[in-house]
Amino acid sequence: MRKIFNYFLNGFLVVAPIGLTIYILFSVITWLDNLFELKWNDQHIPGLGLLVVMLLVTAIGFIAKSFMVRPFLILAERILHRTPLVSIIYSSIKDLFDAFVGDNQKFNQPVLVRINGADQCYKMGFVTQNSMVALHRPGLMAVYFPHSYNFSGELLLVPEENVSFLDLPSSEVMKFIVSGGVSKL
Repeated sequence: MRKIFNYFLNGFLVVAPIGLTIYILFSVITWLDNLFELKWNDQHIPGLGLLVVMLLVTAIGFIAKSFMVRPFLILAERILHRTPLVSIIYSSIKDLFDAFVGDNQKFNQPVLVRINGADQCYKMGFVTQNSMVALHRPGLMAVYFPHSYNFSGELLLVPEENVSFLDLPSSEVMKFIVSGGVSKL
């Protein structure tokens, strides 16, 4: 009986990640298809909504890079930043996207931080500010520590001497942290 249960667990560990990935992808594609409800010759084509969204976002990106549109985007962003409540939501989402994607990526300096001088405990994170002079703490750095298996983390101000920069790709360090140390570096 125990052997059968172990076989079941092994099968579950193989099937669950694959099944959940397929389910999530299928749900997103179905949602996008239903959002646009596009048909070709009176037939519903799966994935057409996803294609339309990708083309639309690419076109918006192309237009947004135009020097004539840039002033309007800056004006719209100023308005969003000055509108109560909207500014909190917009700036938080924009900062989150800017941290991971684009020209101003924030999590590009992976570090290893000694947590306690007595114990040999270390934590992996990313430098977000090299100096805390603005807080009148010149010897401290801002380091963000993502949580494992979660979309959250914590920011600690740590002494510079406790920080060791890692010569590793940021994406690999993030994957290692978020996986709880299970993925390979």
